[in-house]
Amino acid sequence: MDTNKLDMYFLNNTKYFPADKVALIRDKMQHADDSRYMMISSVELKDPTTMMLISIFLGEFGVDQFMLGNTGKGVLKLLTGGLCGILWIIDFCTISKKTKELNYNKIMQVL
Repeated sequence: MDTNKLDMYFLNNTKYFPADKVALIRDKMQHADDSRYMMISSVELKDPTTMMLISIFLGEFGVDQFMLGNTGKGVLKLLTGGLCGILWIIDFCTISKKTKELNYNKIMQVL
C-alpha cells in the first residue's frame, strides 16, 4: 500500500484503535495490496468519545451495548436499569476500551 495513503489513514483514525495494536495494524496494512485500501476505508469505525457520551447519558437503558452489538447485555441493562446502576458504572469505565477493541476486530477481519 502507498505510504502516503497509509499515513493519512492513521493520522485520521489512530484514536479509534487500542494504542498497543496500532503498530500491528500498520504492519498488516503495509503488506496489503492497494485494492484492500478501499475495503479498509469503507469499514465503519465507532468513535470511543461518542460511545462514552452515549454510555453516560443512555447507558442505564443499554443503548451503548446495543450499539456495540451486545444485544443480550443491552436487554439486561434495559430491564434492570443497568442492574440498579452497577453495570452502568462498570460499562461507563470500560466502554472506550471495548469500542476500540471492536474497531480493531473489524479491521482485522478485512485484513
